[in-house]
Amino acid sequence: MAVKSANLYARIEPDVKEQAESILSSLGIPASNAINMFYKQIILHRGLPFEVKIPDVGIPDAAELTEEELNAELEKGYADMMAGKTKPARQAFVDIRKDYKI
Repeated sequence: MAVKSANLYARIEPDVKEQAESILSSLGIPASNAINMFYKQIILHRGLPFEVKIPDVGIPDAAELTEEELNAELEKGYADMMAGKTKPARQAFVDIRKDYKI
């Protein structure tokens, strides 16, 4: 194993750091090891190990959907709700206020 002697200094948003380190901690991975793994993946991929782009698909505008498309979107939402992939509106607004500090 190579000796770790190089330092890396990076400024990131405190909330991002806290959330990421909390997840890493639950996985038993120190942040320095995660950063080292990320750098090794950059080397292996000869670039970022994930795609960086603006998503093509946004939230559909209900006014522009056909009746069939609208029904399909509603069915997706219903399936998500039945699968427990949703949260109550009250919690969604609490999360939004927390995320955007409002």
